[in-house]
Amino acid sequence: MTTAVYPGGFDPVTNGHLDIVARAARLFDELTVGIYRRDQQLFTLPERRALIEEAVRSYPNVRVAVFDGLVVDFARSLDATVLVRGIRAVTGFEAEFDMALMNNKMAPEIESVYLMASLEHLYISASRIRELAGLGHPVDDLVPAHVAEALKAKLGPPRPT
Repeated sequence: MTTAVYPGGFDPVTNGHLDIVARAARLFDELTVGIYRRDQQLFTLPERRALIEEAVRSYPNVRVAVFDGLVVDFARSLDATVLVRGIRAVTGFEAEFDMALMNNKMAPEIESVYLMASLEHLYISASRIRELAGLGHPVDDLVPAHVAEALKAKLGPPRPT
């Protein structure tokens, strides 16, 4: 049985994240979406966890957990042998490449697997979603409906176009 971890901040979870979750859930027996504990996020840790849990509830082999510290230590605590990461553009490749090399140095038993973002999600990032929603632009087609509602509750409704 292969257990994988998909780590990230997920502030907020986007349709791009969920595309990676869906594809990884098909590839691995168990997938844990690991929310990295960070300060100064738009959504609190409990809010992010609730939003992700709602978004992945249709996947029986996916669970959600919170971690801090090194992702390889988190993966080891779950007996995971795979780290799943998504790549949206060439600009992200260099940082991901460096991270993969360091993770391999610290935990050679854990393999990094990269899934290329689907074409329709290439331009979606959580930071861009926060920016757009904060400026009053609707993001309903970029995030799950319940996340769009949470953004409206947190930042106010979108301005009329």
